[in-house]
Amino acid sequence: MTIKNEQIEKHGLKLEEYKKIKELLGRDSNLLELGIFSAMWNEHCSYKSSKIHLKKLPTKNNIVIQGPGENAGVIDIGDDDAIVFKIESHNHPSFIEPYQGAATGVGGILRDVFTMGARPIALMNSIHFGSPENKKTQNLLNGVVSGIGGYGNSVGIPTVGGETKFNRTYNENILVNAMAVGHVNKNKIFYSKAKGINKPVVYVGSKTGRDGIHGATMASAEFDENSEEKKPTVQVGDPFTEKLLLEACLELMKKNSIISIQDMGAAGLTSSSIEMASKGNVGIELNLNKVPCRENNMTPYEMMLSESQERMLIILDDNKENEAKKIFDKWDLDFVVIGKTTDSKRLILNFDDKKVADIPITALADEAPQYNRKWTTSKNKKKELKLKSLKKIKIEEALLRILSSPDHSNKSWITNQFDQSVMCDTIQKSGGDAAVIRIHKKEKAISVSVDSSANYCNADAKIGGKQIICENWRNLISVGSKPLAITNCLNFGSPEKPEVMGEFVECIEGMKEACEFLNFPVVSGNVSFYNETNSKSIFPTPVIGGIGIFENLKKIINMKSKKVGNLIIIIGKTLGHMEQTTFMRDIYSINEGCPPEVNLVNEKNNGLAVSKLINDNLVSSCHDVSSGGIIVALAEMSMASMLGLKIVKPKKFKDLNEYFYAEDQGRYLLEIERNNLKKIEDILKKNNIFFEIIAEVQNDIFEVDKTFSIKTKELFDYSNKWFKNFNAVN
Repeated sequence: MTIKNEQIEKHGLKLEEYKKIKELLGRDSNLLELGIFSAMWNEHCSYKSSKIHLKKLPTKNNIVIQGPGENAGVIDIGDDDAIVFKIESHNHPSFIEPYQGAATGVGGILRDVFTMGARPIALMNSIHFGSPENKKTQNLLNGVVSGIGGYGNSVGIPTVGGETKFNRTYNENILVNAMAVGHVNKNKIFYSKAKGINKPVVYVGSKTGRDGIHGATMASAEFDENSEEKKPTVQVGDPFTEKLLLEACLELMKKNSIISIQDMGAAGLTSSSIEMASKGNVGIELNLNKVPCRENNMTPYEMMLSESQERMLIILDDNKENEAKKIFDKWDLDFVVIGKTTDSKRLILNFDDKKVADIPITALADEAPQYNRKWTTSKNKKKELKLKSLKKIKIEEALLRILSSPDHSNKSWITNQFDQSVMCDTIQKSGGDAAVIRIHKKEKAISVSVDSSANYCNADAKIGGKQIICENWRNLISVGSKPLAITNCLNFGSPEKPEVMGEFVECIEGMKEACEFLNFPVVSGNVSFYNETNSKSIFPTPVIGGIGIFENLKKIINMKSKKVGNLIIIIGKTLGHMEQTTFMRDIYSINEGCPPEVNLVNEKNNGLAVSKLINDNLVSSCHDVSSGGIIVALAEMSMASMLGLKIVKPKKFKDLNEYFYAEDQGRYLLEIERNNLKKIEDILKKNNIFFEIIAEVQNDIFEVDKTFSIKTKELFDYSNKWFKNFNAVN
């Protein structure tokens, strides 16, 4: 048959890309082969626009066991324990069908973790919605939150934290990024690299249906006014089957049976089989008549491109099928040998006793296009803000408006829908700088935090990329842990636009600088391009998921003020940077200027100093200063404990708003006991760390000396105000 141009374009391929396909095959492809190339060569699977830039990121150090290139990253936390973790996007599916899109995003990231041999121990998320005034936001928020909770709760994995943000830039393209964390013995890690010839290729899990066909291709294209028509490409999840699959796989992994294992995620059976073969430099031959199907008369095209959930592909060692089948039969899951590894280095598909596809593995993997796309430097958006010309607002009025805004309001309406304590190892839940999870039956724990930086990156992508790495680093330090490594989900518009590609390149450069300086490697991640509708892109939104380690559970702290009479000191200088602040956006609707500069030397020195003070048992509580500035961070500490604070009015700042709402970087608030002040001063002065006393803990009044006062309970009520009034909670 002759493939027509409209078929090529419908499959998301360029005409010149199809010309290359013909050259690699030495002939025209058939429709099935076109679909397979479409799946493997799209942006979502091939990283064809991002790969050359992602290589710049640091991915190794002495604790990294597995960096990018596998289902998830793996780091060593000592005592033969390892942590497996990754974050991925499910943006397009969640906009089209919010419940199933979010639910299957959770299911997919869980499989990425347990396919490595790890038992999942925690979930987190970063979800971004359009303006609350947008008519779609309420339905999307409800659907996404219900989908995340419905899947995670049913599987029995705690969802321990994350972030929820609102901005008109996401009106037509929401972001749903899901992160999973697992624990494994470092000598029991499983990989996807196929080995050996004539080894059985086994399909396990749920049956294949027609849901999710071209899901990966859809995720590599921008939306338009017809996006609703893409609902058939959204997968349908079944968390109860996922739980069975998880237990069956972990049980089989205790045997010496598995050569390699791969989740059937994006592009389903196509990507799983090709990735395994490519990594092992072998071929794979499949008999598609043996694929378990839940719908009648499914074609090879549909079987290979379906993204039905809860499925795995396993390559077993010789004579292990019967032993493995008994396990999957016990868990009431399909277990079918559908093919074998070969020495042909080709993907060969048979159906009804006919060869229906024959493609070199290298053509699908190694020969996938890689583009060094044109990019332009981000525009210099620097604009000096003349605060004196703006209508004056009182400190307390601005604070109450920020605390009752969508981004800063209490998110318990969301987190209450997530089971945060299942498995009984959650030490600190959502609501703090980072969640804390105990390693089961051991006296050690890890911290997990997820952070994003859309407004900063939109203003200056390099500074924004650098800042969000440091923000994540500070959050992990603020609970008493040592930051170890990160995963990232990079959400951008179309890479075919030079300005978007420029944002991506410069964001990577900023991330690279910060990760290298802080010894904070990137071990896994995901790039999500084409987040735009009718050619209007979202703000560049890098999302960072970080992991820290506690070697002593007694060193875990939080942001809750502890005792009346204690002092609050601030680490790090306040210079009064107001551009791109929450204050300017929420109070004056001004979103101009450059984000605050990031001094990596100060970030590292300040962070290490805070860590030392915590490890020396000199800190009662800790909170980093970020969005909203000092006054918002202090209010959060106060509301967390319902104790009050008496805040010192600064002498060097004439404009108190400029002091309290500035977003200068590298700052921490520490609660300390008075009798420890001299010891702390000596340590900080010895290390040339700037600090000053900023407040004193008191009973139930939050006040700035001689300026304003309010009951802490009233602050809390204002923080709860927005979600109570938003129609989504009614």
